[in-house]
Amino acid sequence: MTTTEAGTGTGERGGTGPVVIGSLSPSRAGDFMTCPLLYRFRVIDRIPERPSAAAVRGTLVHAVLERLYDLPAERRVAAEALELLGPQWERLLAAEPELATLFGEGASGEAERAAWLEQARSMVERYFTLEDPRRLEPAEREVFVETVLDSGLKLRGYIDRVDVAPSGDVRIVDYKTGAAPRADFEARALFQMKFYALVLWRRQGRVPRLLQLMYLGNGEVLRYEPDEADLLATERKVEALWAAIRRAMETGEWRHRRSRLCDWCDHQSRCPGFGGTPPPLPAAPVDRPSPADLEPAGRERDDL
Repeated sequence: MTTTEAGTGTGERGGTGPVVIGSLSPSRAGDFMTCPLLYRFRVIDRIPERPSAAAVRGTLVHAVLERLYDLPAERRVAAEALELLGPQWERLLAAEPELATLFGEGASGEAERAAWLEQARSMVERYFTLEDPRRLEPAEREVFVETVLDSGLKLRGYIDRVDVAPSGDVRIVDYKTGAAPRADFEARALFQMKFYALVLWRRQGRVPRLLQLMYLGNGEVLRYEPDEADLLATERKVEALWAAIRRAMETGEWRHRRSRLCDWCDHQSRCPGFGGTPPPLPAAPVDRPSPADLEPAGRERDDL
């Protein structure tokens, strides 16, 4: 992945807009809200993490659904989509050969891989129970969007799909390969979508009409109609998150926060919550004014 770095003091100027003081994506904002120390490990230390089978399966299913819309409308049926699974998996393997290590060797490893692929097949098939892609012509797919707020904070991320109605109304669609969250976690799930809606609103001057989360793990769909008040509140939230990240960078205090997500964290051995010790903070180059300039600009999955 590449990084974007700005110069000391002056930062990066976005066209004729404000000086860019740093950047934030919904993935990294979510990391900081989950655990500031996790944000540090991923963004500041850039410690490599092992790919998980669930995350890679999410990438595979997303790739299939993106390629599905390359087909003529009449061919966008489940059988055609399932035919895309094998080629897309081979493409991922060619790009990242280390993904082959997700599964063991021999007959047991082959059985594990077959079960994994079958789960991906089920998710693709479930998609067709939620909507009919033959009736849709997305305006954009897997689109990178970014905007710079008046404060200089750059917001950026990838949207799975953007639909535009003849009236001009915009729908933001995101595929999730996990199950729909419990009611008390819905706000967190919607934060990512409101983040994207804020970016499009600031870029285009029009509030998206609908935010739609499609959970392929259990076939549920979460829909939300935002308004300007929602997006202004989201803007205040990301500004507050950014201020907290800057304070952590200045003080060197990256607190750990225990949650059920710790069970899947790659960093337990270096986390104080599990008896570990974080490595020393890396020395930041003198021309790097803020931690978010280290944030990877590549595609980040938010599927689980």
